[in-house]
Amino acid sequence: MHDIGEILQNRVLIVALIACLIAQLLKLVFELIVHRKINVRVLVETGGMPSSHSALVTALACGIGETMGWASPAFAVTTVFAVIVMYDAAGVRQAAGKQARILNQIIDELFQETPEFHEERLKELLGHTPVQVIVGSMLGFVVSLVAASSFQY
Repeated sequence: MHDIGEILQNRVLIVALIACLIAQLLKLVFELIVHRKINVRVLVETGGMPSSHSALVTALACGIGETMGWASPAFAVTTVFAVIVMYDAAGVRQAAGKQARILNQIIDELFQETPEFHEERLKELLGHTPVQVIVGSMLGFVVSLVAASSFQY
């Protein structure tokens, strides 16, 4: 139980998680603005504006840079990790989502008259657009910057 207390003292981790939480809550706001309704499912779904993954890893990298130094190997590792996560969100997972949309359309057309196919539809919203990733990353940077100016990591 003592280890849990130490984890809660890790300000870099806490700030990164706060950035992720803010991004998830902003998805509710964007959903309300765009679709004029509250959809709480966006809190647990992948994709959407802004990218919470990007906010999380950017805040993490900035926190490590602030605490351990911008020239430290730890900052280098977290920055590379952040780039990989953001590339995956905007590239690989976005492409997989497009493929799922096309496959769902094909299945709908093939089994329209004979509904013998009983598999669940593929999830189409898997990744992010580049703008969603950039906005998420900017959010993570700002949250980390505010945290650094508010208290010492």
